[in-house]
Amino acid sequence: MEKEKIPFMGISIDNLTIDEIIDSIFEMVKSKNTSQVVGVNVDQYLLTRKNEYSRRIFNEAALVFIDGKPIMLMAKLLGYKIRQRITGPDLMELLCKKGARYGYKIYLLGAAPGVAKKCGEILEAKYPGINVVGSYSPPFGFQKDKNEMVKIVHMLRESKADMLFVGMGSPKQDIFIYENMQDYQIPVSFSMGAALDFIAGNVKRAPRWMIECGLEWLYRVWQDPQRLWKRYFVHDMKIVPIFLRELLKTRKKI
Repeated sequence: MEKEKIPFMGISIDNLTIDEIIDSIFEMVKSKNTSQVVGVNVDQYLLTRKNEYSRRIFNEAALVFIDGKPIMLMAKLLGYKIRQRITGPDLMELLCKKGARYGYKIYLLGAAPGVAKKCGEILEAKYPGINVVGSYSPPFGFQKDKNEMVKIVHMLRESKADMLFVGMGSPKQDIFIYENMQDYQIPVSFSMGAALDFIAGNVKRAPRWMIECGLEWLYRVWQDPQRLWKRYFVHDMKIVPIFLRELLKTRKKI
C-alpha cells in the first residue's frame, strides 16, 4: 500500500484512515520484514525535537500514526487534511480483533510484574483466535543488564510471534525496538506506552467521550497528579511556541 506522508514540524507522519493503518500493518506481518510502528503525541513529538536519536527512530519507522488529538488539530491548522487518528490502546485492540481471524501470534513486553500476562489473558478471552505466545515484564534497569537483554531477545525470537507490543514508556520502548528488532526477528513491533496497563485494568482508562474529545490526558492527570501534572502542564506546553512559529511561516506563504 502506498502511504501518503505529511511533513509535520520536522517529522514525517503517515496520513491514513484506521482501516488503512491496519491493512498496512497486516501487509508488514505477511512480508516477514522487521518493521517498527510508532504513534505520535505531544510528548513523543517533543522527544524528537530534543533528542536526535529519537528523531532518527521516528524518521526510520515503517509507519507513524497520529495518536494525540492536539497533533491532529495542529496538523489541520497547518493546512493538512488529516484522515483519522487512533490511540495506541485502541489500535492494539483492533489489531487483535482483526488479527484473530488469521490466528496471529502476539507477544506482550513491559509494564509491572504480572500486568502483561493479565493483559494477554484478557485479549485471548475477548478475541478468540488471537494467540498470545508470550508475555514478560522486565526488571527495572534491564536495558543495562547484558544477560537480561540476551534473555529477552532470545525469548522474543523463540516465540515466533507476528506482532510485538511493548509498553515501557518513551523513549525506552522506541529504543529497545529500534536496537533489537533485527535480532529477535518479529515482523512488526509497536511502542504502546500504557496500553498494556489499560487493557489489563491496572490503570483505569478515561471514558470514551473524553478520549474522543482529546481529554484523556486530563483524566490521567486527575488519576496521578503528582507524576503527570508537570508533563502535561509544563513540559508539553513547549510545543505551543514551536507550533505558532510554524503556523506563522505557513501564513506568510499564502
